[in-house]
Amino acid sequence: MTEKTTIDMLHRDALARAADQAVRAIPPAWPLTATVAVNPFLGHVGEKLDITAARLARIGGVRLALPRHHYADKIAKGEISDDDLVAALSASTSASILAHRLDLAGLKAAATREPSALEALPTIADLAARASGKDWPGLIADRIGVFASGYFDEGQALWAASRRNGIYAAWRAFATHDLTPEILGLKGFGIHVSDTPETAQAAIERAAMRFGLGAEPGTYFHQLLLTLGGWAQYARHLQWKAELDGNADQTALELLAIRLVFEEALYIRHQSKIAKDWRDVRRVHVQPLVPSEDTLIDGLLQVAAERASERRLAATLALATVAKVAEPRPLLQAAFCIDVRSEVFRRALESLDPGIRTLGFAGFFGLGASHHGFASDVAEHRLPVLLKPSVFTCSEVEPGGTADRKARFGARAIRAWGRFKLAAVSSFAFVEAMGPVYAAKLLRDGLGYGKGHKPDAAAPRFSFKLDLATRATMAETVLRAMSLTQGFARVVLLCGHGANVVNNPYASALHCGACGGYAGDINARLLANLLNDPEVRQLVAQKGIEIPADTVFLGGLHDTTTDRITLFKADVDHKKLATDLRRIRDWLAKAGHLVREERALRLPGATAGSLASRSQDWSQVRPELGLAGCRAFIAAPRSRTSGRSLEGQAFLHDYAWRKDEGFKVLELILTAPVVVASWISLQYFGSVVAPSLYGAGNKLLHNVVGGIGVVEGNGGNLRAGLPFQSVHDGEAYVHEPLRLTVAVEAPREAISDILRRHGQVRALFDNGWLNLFALDDQGRMAWRYAGDLDWAGIFADEHPTDIRKAVS
Repeated sequence: MTEKTTIDMLHRDALARAADQAVRAIPPAWPLTATVAVNPFLGHVGEKLDITAARLARIGGVRLALPRHHYADKIAKGEISDDDLVAALSASTSASILAHRLDLAGLKAAATREPSALEALPTIADLAARASGKDWPGLIADRIGVFASGYFDEGQALWAASRRNGIYAAWRAFATHDLTPEILGLKGFGIHVSDTPETAQAAIERAAMRFGLGAEPGTYFHQLLLTLGGWAQYARHLQWKAELDGNADQTALELLAIRLVFEEALYIRHQSKIAKDWRDVRRVHVQPLVPSEDTLIDGLLQVAAERASERRLAATLALATVAKVAEPRPLLQAAFCIDVRSEVFRRALESLDPGIRTLGFAGFFGLGASHHGFASDVAEHRLPVLLKPSVFTCSEVEPGGTADRKARFGARAIRAWGRFKLAAVSSFAFVEAMGPVYAAKLLRDGLGYGKGHKPDAAAPRFSFKLDLATRATMAETVLRAMSLTQGFARVVLLCGHGANVVNNPYASALHCGACGGYAGDINARLLANLLNDPEVRQLVAQKGIEIPADTVFLGGLHDTTTDRITLFKADVDHKKLATDLRRIRDWLAKAGHLVREERALRLPGATAGSLASRSQDWSQVRPELGLAGCRAFIAAPRSRTSGRSLEGQAFLHDYAWRKDEGFKVLELILTAPVVVASWISLQYFGSVVAPSLYGAGNKLLHNVVGGIGVVEGNGGNLRAGLPFQSVHDGEAYVHEPLRLTVAVEAPREAISDILRRHGQVRALFDNGWLNLFALDDQGRMAWRYAGDLDWAGIFADEHPTDIRKAVS
């Protein structure tokens, strides 16, 4: 047995673990058809934020903070006060490291000095490029991009790569015949590929030994995956989905092997010139991660900005409001998704009449549905991606019947036709052949008169017959989770949301994140149908939830680009509701107008009158701003936030802890909606502070590839995350990167108990990815979570005279 083989056997397990850890440090990226926000730091929540910042500074060359002048401007304007800065110095663990030379004056002075630019550690490809003067990293990105766009293709390409034996085997077959690397100077690359091991793990082991990494590659594997951009993230998504179903997927690991084969070929070719530099780089990769002084100062300024935001939120929640003279029984209760865009509509709607109540609940309305639409042959998972479908639904067509087969055939034909139009090879042929036929449609749509997407008129239903007991249990569970167990209105509107836009690859990103990147109309209508069932109501009543006989649940859809609401009145006996519906439609129309006036102030070039037309404008890169600006999650009775403007920046979840037996609903809120909201918040955070790693670039340069994502330009890496236009209005950021403030009205002991039992959720707070507060019985932010299941009181007494000072 040779020494090399012995080394391989000794280190195989360690290298396998290191490769797996590198893969899991990459966030998953969902395809454009069902885009959902993903926390780009998902693989790092087990470590402190400043450690992740040090890691990404080392291997990505990025700072997890805005330029210092952003904070200096806020300090100069008084938006960040001295108290905020002192609080940051006092609370941060980094303060002790800097205490001997940094005080309030020093921190303010540091805010005026920009740190030196960061540069990532060079890869072997970078070192070879310096030695040869050739852009090897660009070549690698191009060739992997060309291959991956065909391999991952979902129907756009005319010729797709075989997936039979995995991506590594498919790439080896491709690379041995790809002459581009050799034409551009990487001689013998095809032969090198043919000599590589047949398994990805063996290829990783061979490269690691050749590079002298031993069993500990440190941060090197992670860096190589980062250089693959969205391709690695999409592969990680495939692994995520497989593991959710109890399976395994090696695509991301095999992509790492492919990247290492390129590194190996370049190392062999340029070893004599780069060996010394590579040894120096290799040593840094295995060193412990220690935040630099600049990183610590950035962290302190970030905490100060968040303290300022929390101070303003606390002041808003502490405001006294004039109690409305409520009707004995409200005419309308409208349940909206907790999405921050709903806060503006809820506030506008409630302002119109004291007979209106609104509620906030996750937009999939507790029904984890896998849905087949009337004109679709694809199962749409309308639920948070953290969960598996629990029910299977379809539009009101007999499955397997003639109408069903025709609908599915039509869906396939439409999708194939759309892919033909998008395919690079056929685009010119399509214009040549179909231009005259499409002239009128192109003119109409180009001028903004297209019809856009319409919600499915067919009523949804459960695909498989659910017994009465199961349906009643579902109904009871959802009502208790909504804190809606008494005081039912005459009409209860269950309002999902979606976005109706054209010519926008990111259309699904504007839909409901809780519905897996789809609109929430199906779930709302399903729940309304369930709660209108007399037999279900009878059983639910036996569990203590009495729904009046005249209460009608009605499904609706809030179009967040136009702020118009569609009512699915055909699902109920609307003739009996004619008078009520006229009044409700009038309220919804007036509320929509108020919302458009408010939203137009934030959108560049928008007016209340022109806002709706933006969704049908082909040239519009900002049909709406999505969830930009999100900064708080509040779980409390609506009375704590009613009448107060939260400026469309808060997720609002109704919760009454005294009705929550055993705190089961609280546990659900902290482990599901809060986590989903954290994914959204941190995706915006990452897309602002580290756009080169976690942003999608400029929409104006995007080309859709494979039907799954976009590239910036004509090839290279897939771009994942949010486009520049989603976080910036052309003059300034429309999203300030702040970690989410989670405020919950519940006993601290109950919150701590849940965190104790859910380590991953607790890590989000303990490691500084989210900030947690407990509200007192007056709705004030009374306690701050200090980490390690400990709490710090904010108010010195029960009635503080200065709320700003108290929160600081």
